[in-house]
Amino acid sequence: MMDVQQIIKRYELAQRRKDNWRQIYEDCYEFALPQRNLYDGNYEGGGSPGQNKMARVFDSTAINSTQRFANRIQSGLFPPYSNWCRLEPGTDIPEARRLEAQSALDIYAEKMFALLRQTNFDLAMGEFLMDLAVGTAVMLIQPGDEITPIRFTAVPQYLVAIEEGAHGKVDNIYRRMRMKAEAIKQHWSDAEISERLQRLIDEHPTSEIDLMEATMYDPEQGDYCYYVIWPEGKDQLLMRRMKSSPWVVARYMKVAGEVYGRGPLVTAIPDIKTLNKTLELLLKNASISIAGVYTAADDGVLNPQAVSIRPGAIIPVARNGGPNGESLRPLPRTGDFNVSQIVINDLRMNIKKIMMDDTLPPDNMSARSATEVSAKMQELSTNLGSAFGRLINETMIPLISRILYVMDERGLIEMPLKVNGLEVKVTPVSPIAQAQNLGDIEKIMQWVQLSSSLGPDGQLAVRTTAIPDYVADKLGIPADLRTSPQERQQAAEMAAQMAQAAAQQQGMLPAQGGQMPPEGAGLPPEGAI
Repeated sequence: MMDVQQIIKRYELAQRRKDNWRQIYEDCYEFALPQRNLYDGNYEGGGSPGQNKMARVFDSTAINSTQRFANRIQSGLFPPYSNWCRLEPGTDIPEARRLEAQSALDIYAEKMFALLRQTNFDLAMGEFLMDLAVGTAVMLIQPGDEITPIRFTAVPQYLVAIEEGAHGKVDNIYRRMRMKAEAIKQHWSDAEISERLQRLIDEHPTSEIDLMEATMYDPEQGDYCYYVIWPEGKDQLLMRRMKSSPWVVARYMKVAGEVYGRGPLVTAIPDIKTLNKTLELLLKNASISIAGVYTAADDGVLNPQAVSIRPGAIIPVARNGGPNGESLRPLPRTGDFNVSQIVINDLRMNIKKIMMDDTLPPDNMSARSATEVSAKMQELSTNLGSAFGRLINETMIPLISRILYVMDERGLIEMPLKVNGLEVKVTPVSPIAQAQNLGDIEKIMQWVQLSSSLGPDGQLAVRTTAIPDYVADKLGIPADLRTSPQERQQAAEMAAQMAQAAAQQQGMLPAQGGQMPPEGAGLPPEGAI
């Protein structure tokens, strides 16, 4: 355990490290995610609710591509109203108990997904993945009430500072939060309110107070310490010990030595800013071309301070060509719209390519067959690259582990096993994973066909009894829909016995005991013919 001063110092240090990312993250949010932008004073009070956060945005390509990026990842990994993962027994479960464990885990998985459909999970996951496009996404998972047993909150990364522990895992999370003074006791009923804070609550109940949450891993105890602190008064309002962290922190891609992630928007931000500036200048040039800028003869001396280059402007000059030029003449237009359009189209294509917004099928078509859908998912999986594995390890597995823990804590299930890969492992069965699995199944079936064409030696090389289980595992078929190896063995023995009995009835096989019928048996008696 730490005292308040130590926690505040660690938070301030983590916040200073994060300030190194401020400029690049702020640009990403300003031009691609303005609706979730809390930078530039939007959180500290410099902005107001409902303000226009798109004042400097002239092109919506990055905004649309970011939304589509989040939608593609969600439909590929966490599709709504679908079971996008499977719980399977780990290597520590004995072989004799694996089928029993699998049946129980299938029931838990069905309960879990039925519960998720009653919560705001899909909405929070969409916001979470949009933050992931920047580089770092944060999800808060807390127990709810009887109506909504679990609550999911996609916390904007602007409010969060993180620290890594061993093996690159995020152990400590600090969050800034702001709430009304009167709501503190409602939010944390067991909070210890100091006299100074209580006086503030009594005198100004509707005033907003800045608080800090700190969730810190304790390696000695193997659990987490949860603190609520009032930094202004340096008061500790709450301290709890938790066996499971309520936070899920995901990084799209991480460079060695860095804590925060780099998403596709970080790569695309130079093109995004260039496109935005090019379109801004093009629009200004277009407005000048439409309204025109004129020069007017003036007998006085030209004052450069009075000159304004804007649509419809009139610039006073000494003369308009020659000693007796026209009184009013348009200023020649500059800029080549055709060249600008070519540059804009190239920049838009680059942005869409980086954001994986150019995958098949085209925008004017939809996937028409299962083959096209599979090809679409395989292309998305290829484009994700190493980010796919990080999404599984830093998002899906911690997410499932936390959800099952909350369900067990609330008495919805009895989960004696841990989701650690050894006791229980999480296997994705989402469309992206299924596309990869279908590719594996195709290879196996091609090998089986090729082996069959090689004659008896090739057929002997194939363990046909193991293929159904392999295919069923790849397709994510529940255990209660599959027969066990023992059941299949019993069925094969019963079929052999039935075939033998049928043959005996037809007189095609020796009788029981292996004795041949006596000589002349079955022949007509003498004189019958």
